[in-house]
Amino acid sequence: MARGDTPAGSRSPTTRIRELGVTPGVLPPGPINAITDVEGVRVGHRTLIEGDSIRTGVTAIIPAAGDLFQSKVAAGAWVVNGFGKAAGLLQVRELGNLETPIVLTNTLAVGTAVNALVRWTLAQPGNADVRSVNAVVGETNDGWALNDIRSRRVTEKDVEDAIAAARGGPVEEGSVGAGTGTVAFGWKGGIGTASRPDAAGERTVRTRPPGADRWPSS
Repeated sequence: MARGDTPAGSRSPTTRIRELGVTPGVLPPGPINAITDVEGVRVGHRTLIEGDSIRTGVTAIIPAAGDLFQSKVAAGAWVVNGFGKAAGLLQVRELGNLETPIVLTNTLAVGTAVNALVRWTLAQPGNADVRSVNAVVGETNDGWALNDIRSRRVTEKDVEDAIAAARGGPVEEGSVGAGTGTVAFGWKGGIGTASRPDAAGERTVRTRPPGADRWPSS
């Protein structure tokens, strides 16, 4: 059995923490309590489930509408535990901007995702003269019991399919995309999302932790 592309516009069948009566933090959530509460942000998943040994995938986050390379968006980066194999964060920290979608996938597929993002960016209209691309990729850990990570099942096309599937609206969460086989501290992890307007209601803060292995959906 194999599952495919999942746009953001499908509500997750999983229970969110607020539905269990837990209300973390002091600020109320955004309208749908998702990263897509920020105008222009889109999310897409490519979920791979095959036989008994493949539980992996890709999640793509499009941070803004329009041509990202030609109209870069402000960005920052920080290290949570120092054991991740993320790509592209150094330039984000140095220049303070982002020029590609953000892709999440498993540890051994980070290089594949970088290649896919570079190819995708070079192929966009108006980028015929581009000679340097800072592809940003984060990892999730699905290398334990649920997924045969050594098979390196994720392909460049899977990354491109996740980008193509990106939509606004409610974001599917849990065991989808990069969270399909994710394990966190010995427990089953997954993809989560949340948002918080600031106190004045003028800005929305959004979070999408890699694999939701440190912050639960709220």
